[in-house]
Amino acid sequence: MTNRSTDLKQMRPIISSALLFDTMSADERFQNITLRPIIKLQDELFIEVFKNYIVKHKNVFYDLSLPKQLDYIENAIHKDMKFRNSIKGMIIGQFTIEEYKLYIKNSSALNKRMMHIVKDRLINHIQLLSIKVAS
Repeated sequence: MTNRSTDLKQMRPIISSALLFDTMSADERFQNITLRPIIKLQDELFIEVFKNYIVKHKNVFYDLSLPKQLDYIENAIHKDMKFRNSIKGMIIGQFTIEEYKLYIKNSSALNKRMMHIVKDRLINHIQLLSIKVAS
């Protein structure tokens, strides 16, 4: 029988820039060991999910200037609770049981870190989002 935790960890990409130091806070360590690899693994999914979000909101995104598109992404991530919870679920669903137990100890701060990373990833892929695809 296969071990879920081992399988989940083996699927995750290695992020060489995610350094670990003894002086790091527990949250920062969790971010670098768990959140960043999961978010990178889910990167393509987040892009598709956000494209669907744009379509569900009448494609307004495509008519905006670049600065307004950046604001749109930030508002979707930080203010639209339904969308935010959906993104959180896609990340939390990739946690091992051990990681989940660590997460629930400080979920509020870790949620902020999660959403910040996802927002940055979407902004970094703005060109992929700016292409209106026929739905």
